[in-house]
Amino acid sequence: MVVGGRSLGRAVLALCALPLCLLGAAPAAAAPRAEITRSAHGIPNIKAKNFEGLGYGYGYSFAQDNICIAADMYVTVRAQRSRFFGAGKDYEFEGNGAIVNNLNSDFFYQRIIDKQTVDELIARKPPQGPLPKVRDGVRGYVKGYNAYLDDVGRNGITDPACKGERWVRKIEPIDAYRRFYQLALLASQGVAINEIATAAPPTPSLLGSAAMSAAQRNAAAISGDERAMVSELADKLPLGGIGSNAYGLGKQATQNGSGMVLANPHFPWDGSERFYQSHLTIPGKLNVSGASLFGVPLVLIGHTERLAWSHTVSTAFRFTPFELTLVPGAPNTYLVDGQPRQMETDEVTVRIPRPGPGAQELNRTLYSTEYGPMINGILGLPLFPWTPVVGYAMGDVNAANFRYLNHFFETNQAQTTGKLTRILKRNVGIPWVNTIAADSRGRALYADIGAVPNVPTAKATSCSGVLGVVTRQALGLPVLDGARSECNWDTDPDSLQPGTFGPSKMPLLRRDDYVTNSNDSYWLSNPEQPLEGFARIIGDERTERSLRTRLGLRIIQQRLDGTDGRPGKGFTRGLLQDAVFNNRQYAGELWRDPLVRACRSNPTMLGSNGPVDVAEACTALAGWNVRDNVDSAGAVLFRRFASRALAAPGGLPLDPGLPGTSPFATPFSLGDPVNTPSGLKGSSLSVQRAFADAVSDLRRSGIPLDAELGEYSYELRGKQRIPIHGGPGGLGVFNAISNGYVPGKGFPDVEHGSSFVMVTSFSKNGACPDDRSILTYSQSANPRSEFFADQTRMYSKKRWNDPPFCAGEVEREAVDVTRLGPNGAR
Repeated sequence: MVVGGRSLGRAVLALCALPLCLLGAAPAAAAPRAEITRSAHGIPNIKAKNFEGLGYGYGYSFAQDNICIAADMYVTVRAQRSRFFGAGKDYEFEGNGAIVNNLNSDFFYQRIIDKQTVDELIARKPPQGPLPKVRDGVRGYVKGYNAYLDDVGRNGITDPACKGERWVRKIEPIDAYRRFYQLALLASQGVAINEIATAAPPTPSLLGSAAMSAAQRNAAAISGDERAMVSELADKLPLGGIGSNAYGLGKQATQNGSGMVLANPHFPWDGSERFYQSHLTIPGKLNVSGASLFGVPLVLIGHTERLAWSHTVSTAFRFTPFELTLVPGAPNTYLVDGQPRQMETDEVTVRIPRPGPGAQELNRTLYSTEYGPMINGILGLPLFPWTPVVGYAMGDVNAANFRYLNHFFETNQAQTTGKLTRILKRNVGIPWVNTIAADSRGRALYADIGAVPNVPTAKATSCSGVLGVVTRQALGLPVLDGARSECNWDTDPDSLQPGTFGPSKMPLLRRDDYVTNSNDSYWLSNPEQPLEGFARIIGDERTERSLRTRLGLRIIQQRLDGTDGRPGKGFTRGLLQDAVFNNRQYAGELWRDPLVRACRSNPTMLGSNGPVDVAEACTALAGWNVRDNVDSAGAVLFRRFASRALAAPGGLPLDPGLPGTSPFATPFSLGDPVNTPSGLKGSSLSVQRAFADAVSDLRRSGIPLDAELGEYSYELRGKQRIPIHGGPGGLGVFNAISNGYVPGKGFPDVEHGSSFVMVTSFSKNGACPDDRSILTYSQSANPRSEFFADQTRMYSKKRWNDPPFCAGEVEREAVDVTRLGPNGAR
C-alpha cells in the first residue's frame, strides 16, 4: 500500500545494507573496459572480457547513435513527461499503437516507482529475478551510456532533437530496469495506460442512478456500440497490427542439409521500439550477432555460431479483464464469493511546471484489486466502464515477469534448438512473442512458450458474462467473473509463476523440414503437423488464416516442390533472401485476373457517387506484375481496390462467416486451409463499387492509374525521398510495410513493417554462419549521422549487409575502433 507517495515496502527494502544490491551492484571490482569496432553502416562489434564490459560498450555505442530517443524513453519511465514536454500533450507508444497523454503516463509510471514494483522484481532470486551476469551487463550498460554523456556533454550532442536539452540526463540501473518493465507490459497494461491512470469510481450523483447490476448486465444483449468497439479492438490487439514473419528451416528444406532462419519482424520505424543492431563478443564465452529493442543490451533476434532464432508477435493474450460486482453505494468495494473486498488505493503525486519558480504538485488516486489495476477501457475504447454496480480490473501476467531477461541472456549463448527448448521451459518468460529457430544440425523449432494467463477454454466459457461471450468469440479474449474465486487463473504443476500455464500446456513443434509463423496462431506452423488442443486464450485452431500466413506457407511449399520457377528444390541463403523481398502480392495473385475479366465485360461500374469509366484502369491492372516492387506499375491502383474490397461499409473487417460479405468466390475449407478462401466475386456489386471508388480516388488525387509503386510509396529522410517496396500484410504481402494512404500523396512515411531482416544459413561442417541482414530504417535516428539513411537507401534497392562475425572478419572489415576505459573513450 502507498501512503503519501511512500511505499510501506520501502522500510523492508531499506534493511539491505547495500541498497544497490537490488540493482545488481557488486563489490568493488576493476572498472569496465570494452572495444567497439564499427564495421560497414555503423554496426558496432563490441568485445570485452566480461559481461559488465560488454554492457559498457553496448551502452556507449547505443547512446552515440540514438541518444535523443533513449533519453526520451527514460523521461517516460521516470514519470517526468509532463515536467519536460507538457501535461496536456500526447505521445505514441509505437510498440502497440497507443496514444498516451503525458500526465496520465506520469501517474501510471509514478505509481510503479512509488510501489517499488521494479525494485522488488529485481530483488528476487533467479529465475524470477535477474541472473548475476545479467545484473553485471545492466550495470555496465548504464556506465557506458553515462560515459558517452560525460564525453560529449548535452551541448556536444549533434542530434537537434535534444541538443542541449535538460531532459537528457545520466541514468541509473533502476532506469534501465524500468525500461525493461515497460517492454514487458507492452501487450498488457501498456495498452491501457490512459485507462488505468484515469479509472475512478462514479461521482456521488450517479450512485443512486438506476444502473444495471452485474446479473442484469449479463442478462441483457450487448449494444451495437459495444459490438463496434469489440470489432475495433480486434484490429488493435495485441500490438496495434504490428506483426512479423519468421521461417525456421531444417535439413530437409535446405540444399546443404543444415539449418537456416529468416527473421523478418515488422516493428515501428520510429520511436523507442526500433531495433538496434550489434555484435557482442567475450572471447571463448560468447559470440552473438543480431538486434535488440532500444535500451536492451542483449540480442533479442539473431544468431550464435550454430543457432539462429527470431520472434513473431503471438496471438496469446497476456491479460484478462475481470468483471467486478460492486457493492451498491460503495463503488470502491467489490464482492468475491459474496464477501466484500476493499479496493487498494494509491495516492500518487506528479510534479508539473507552472509559471514562475517551483513546480505544481498534482495528486490523483489510482485503484487496484487482487486481480490487478482498475481500468475504464483499452486503447481509447470505453468498453469497460466503471459504473455504480459494475467495474473492471486488468489481470496482467507480465506484471510479475522479469524472467525474459534471463531467457535472452541464456539464448545468446545457446547453440542448438534442444538447448533453446530447455531455456524456454526453464524460464517461461517470453512476454508476447512466438519463437522460431533452427540450428546447424538441421533441426527447426517453433514454440509459443511464455507468460500466458492460465484460462482453460472451459473456464473462459463458464466464467464469461454477455460481454465476455462477445470478446471471446471475436477476439479469443475472456472477460472473467471477478465475483467468483473459481474464475481466477489456474496454476499447473509445472507453472513457474502462479496463474500461468506450465510449458507442457503450450504449443511446441520440432521438425526436420520447416516451421513458420506470420502472426496467426500456432495451428499451421507446419500444415503437415497441425498443433491442436490448446486453450483458446493462446490462439485459434481450424480457422481461416491470413493472406500473409498463406503466402508464407506457399512460398515454402513451392520451393520444396520446385514449382516456383527457380532451379532445384530447397532453399539456399540467396533463395531465402529472394523469398522475403520478392514482394509477391497474394491478394493480387488471387484477384487480378478475375477482376480484369469483370472490368472488361463491364467497363462502366457503379461507384459510391455514380457510374465510373474503368476501361483505362482495366488496362493498367492487366499490366501489373502482381508484385509490390518499386517499379510495379498498377500496384497503387490494386492496393486502393483491395483495401476497400476487404473492408465492410463501416471500415470494419469483414466477417468471412457472414454470407454475402466476403469478396472471395470460394469460401474457407478446413480440408485446404492454405489455399482457401480464393477467387473473386467479380460480378458482386460491392466488389465493383470498390474498384470504381479506387479509380475515382486516384483520379481525384492526380495519381496515374498505372503509376509505379515507388513514385508514391516512400520514406522521407531529411529532404531525400526514398522509394519503398513491400506492402500491406493484410493484402498478403509477405514483405509487410504499413504506410497509410494520404490523398494526393500516396503512401508517405512508413509507420511499421520490415525492420531488422536477417537471413542466416549454417553448414554441417561447423563453418562460419553465412549471414545477411538489413536494418531498413538504418542504425541511427540522428539526422546528422552518416548512419541515418544509408541502410534505408540499401533497402530501397534490395541490397543486404554481410556483417562480420567469425575470427578475423571484424578486424578486416573495421571502419572505426573506439577503446573504452574507466573514463570513457580513449
